[in-house]
Amino acid sequence: MEKEQNKKIEEEVNNETKSEKISTNNNPKNKKLNENKDEISNEDKILDLEEKLTRTLAEMENQRRRFEKEKEDAFEYGGFSFARESLNLIDNFDRAKQSLENDKNIQGSDVLKKTLEHLDIVKKDLISIFKKNSIEEIVAVNKKLDPNLHQAMMEIEDDNKEPGTIVQEIQKGYKMKDRLLRPSLVAVSKKVEKNEENSEKKVKK
Repeated sequence: MEKEQNKKIEEEVNNETKSEKISTNNNPKNKKLNENKDEISNEDKILDLEEKLTRTLAEMENQRRRFEKEKEDAFEYGGFSFARESLNLIDNFDRAKQSLENDKNIQGSDVLKKTLEHLDIVKKDLISIFKKNSIEEIVAVNKKLDPNLHQAMMEIEDDNKEPGTIVQEIQKGYKMKDRLLRPSLVAVSKKVEKNEENSEKKVKK
């Protein structure tokens, strides 16, 4: 008898809990809460996807711009390294010419004149080829020192020039379009330093 009564009590309790669950699920307020949770999570997912898509598109655009810039540079300055190495040819022509002119054994001879003429012709052809490829000499003498184009190697006293004016070109500089191939090696002017002792003697006299 007791067992049967206990079973009945358990069945009643289970039935009550089931009915409570059904009532809570059927409650419209609870349904709205569940729907709101689903809506919020979906909105968050959409926003997250939009951010990722925006970031991806921005990265693709940046990559495209970098590629275009690299392509332009390759087209404009593809022979930059070759041009810089080729400057040694002009330097060697100048050195060869100077060496021949200083050779006392052939000074004033027809052989020297013809050799120098041929060297000048070849050098002019080289410079012409450089100009066709937008490679030009940097003007230096009598210009103010520009660290972007010139490199000062020494200073020379000269009161007739403003300090920092280029008075001598040691090695020619070149640039390719707006890029520096190599700077001009130059000597710049500075004010003459007065001897303090001599000035003191003059004052005493």
